[in-house]
Amino acid sequence: MTTATPTVGAGVQATAKPGRAARVRKRLNSRTATLVSIVLALLWTVPTFGLFISSFRPENQIKTTGWWTFFSDPQFTLENYREVLFSTGSSGQLASYFINSLAITIPSVLFPIAFASLAAYALAWINFKGRDWIYIAIFAMQIVPLQMALVPLLKFFSTGVTIAGIQVLPAWDLVDEQKFAQVWFAHTCFALPFAVYLLHNFISQLPGELMESARVDGATHPKIFRTIVLPLITPALAAIGIFQFLWVWNDLLVALIFAGGGNETAPLTVRLAELAGTRGNEWQRLTAGAFVSIVVPLIVFLSLQRFFVRGLLAGSVKG
Repeated sequence: MTTATPTVGAGVQATAKPGRAARVRKRLNSRTATLVSIVLALLWTVPTFGLFISSFRPENQIKTTGWWTFFSDPQFTLENYREVLFSTGSSGQLASYFINSLAITIPSVLFPIAFASLAAYALAWINFKGRDWIYIAIFAMQIVPLQMALVPLLKFFSTGVTIAGIQVLPAWDLVDEQKFAQVWFAHTCFALPFAVYLLHNFISQLPGELMESARVDGATHPKIFRTIVLPLITPALAAIGIFQFLWVWNDLLVALIFAGGGNETAPLTVRLAELAGTRGNEWQRLTAGAFVSIVVPLIVFLSLQRFFVRGLLAGSVKG
């Protein structure tokens, strides 16, 4: 009897926890919770829906009436999209800036993911002196505001690095489309601390028996990383890729500083800031321009959503 008592008590406690979890799950799946979720989703979607409707309305209708009057007096036009995408004047040519944004964003996503995955694997599974201190330093770099690094980085690009009067690294002296390299370098530097930190936490949780078995079979670190680690961290790579893509695509400050505002290198965000005109009286263009700018991030998120969810939930379940 003395040995049965704690067993029964433990059983009661064990059954109590799932009971509480079940009650919480039941409340979240109730009709009230579903109704609240639907209301919040509608409230969140209404401004975007209004922007979408306005992008197809004529200029005089946009400036004189609200978007909801479209249902009582529907007037439809594609002039706003034609003007912002293909107009040769100062009001459009978003198509060329769209290409510039892709040229900036894609490498700025791929470079930090590649470097961060290699660094995270080394910090997690390769023993070397000072490894922990390097990881702590990388973690601490997340605290540094991006704005504090803009001036030193711009000076590095324009004058190079000089130590004791000796030119260690020359100035970059890039022009026109070559300035894309400066933006790639800047975005990669700013993204690496967070990406390394996140991937290190993910990779370090992989089963050690898996790595040991591979080493026993004669696999080297490059082979282990390529054949074992990369397939397992795909959800985490997708999550980081989505965050980085959205950040770079919506960025205005970094691209404007390091690429300039010229037609050859300026991204879509620079042109969007100019669409309303110098006096802000042409703001009807922003409806179409804003929707053009969100199409690509929306496609990227929806196509990688399942990997994104798996990346967020990674590590919550053992085994």
